[in-house]
Amino acid sequence: MTLSHRLPRSFYDQLHARLRDRLHQSGLDAILVDDWRDVAYLCGFFHHPNERPGAVWISGDRVVLLVPELEREHALAQGAAVDEVVAFAEFPGRESPFQVLARTVGTHGRWGHSPTLSTGRLAELQEVFDGVTWTMSGVVDALRLIKQPEEVVLHRAAAQLGDVMLTAGRSLIEAALEEDDPLPTESQLADHVVREGARWMYSTHDDIVVVPMLTGGLVYAGENTAFPHGLPSKTRLEKGDTVILSLGGAVGGRYAESERTFFIGEPSTEQLRYFTTDHRAQEVGTQAIRPGVSCREVNEQCLDVIRDAGLAEFIRHRQGHGIGLNFHEAPWLEDGDTTEIQPGMVLSSEPGIYVPGHAGYRISDTVLVTEDGHERLTTYPRDLDDIIIAA
Repeated sequence: MTLSHRLPRSFYDQLHARLRDRLHQSGLDAILVDDWRDVAYLCGFFHHPNERPGAVWISGDRVVLLVPELEREHALAQGAAVDEVVAFAEFPGRESPFQVLARTVGTHGRWGHSPTLSTGRLAELQEVFDGVTWTMSGVVDALRLIKQPEEVVLHRAAAQLGDVMLTAGRSLIEAALEEDDPLPTESQLADHVVREGARWMYSTHDDIVVVPMLTGGLVYAGENTAFPHGLPSKTRLEKGDTVILSLGGAVGGRYAESERTFFIGEPSTEQLRYFTTDHRAQEVGTQAIRPGVSCREVNEQCLDVIRDAGLAEFIRHRQGHGIGLNFHEAPWLEDGDTTEIQPGMVLSSEPGIYVPGHAGYRISDTVLVTEDGHERLTTYPRDLDDIIIAA
């Protein structure tokens, strides 16, 4: 049995009901969103964003999707969960694309717009909908914080994808060692895991939703691992290297990441010191994730492990972040975020230690907040004995 990436219409009907309750509580008659992720979240229409706008407008009794004409059939074929699809001819057009929406839904009321709306787009909307009072509203963002059971199924599958890619990456290194062949370069390893991830996806899933970075991630080795977001290069892996594979992708538009630090051969005393500290920080930080605790508190407990080990100078980032229709989204496991953690949130737990000129060390799991604690959705082994690749 294979997994479909498409959520049922009932998911969107229930989502619209929750959104309408929040609109009513906020004193809003409607809301308009134009970020492609918000559009996908609210109606299930996924598309490649470009200069042509796509938007969803939701009031107390209607859901209308605005798309360019070249996307109309695409939206209908995807079964967009809306009452009506309206399309503009082309961009920029002789009139604003939003004039089509205005003729459909009117130009009066108190409407919300998402915080991601650009100032240029807001000015355009104010001109077209000249009778509307616009208010920035985070009601959609607040709903996206808590994943519904149907979304958790997709995040769980995305976590499995990340684990599959890690297995593929390690296997390529091991195969080269066994054959006494040259080890792959970072870019060759990155290409391999991306292709293996996509191959697994298409062989085990139905109705694939393709989004930016369906499968991908960061692959780097040796001194390059000291750059937290280093990109794959032509650097060839070598025996003795620290290697970071930071991999993942999206199922049904919902992301997960699975990240491990490996050693090619027995690690040195220096490598062991940094790895064991980071491993302990990741364990403490992950165990701290539970309902009722603030993001700030979790981050402090996690990073204090590194500070207490005398390695504070090698901290470059927070413990983690929310994961949803974005790889990185709210809430943030960081000192500046006082958000209370709630069941249904999906978070990364990924403290890192980065020593310039030596190497970096990072372990990341995708973590689901449950009613009484948490669940690691990514399950690839993370302990020392499991991540040494025999050379």
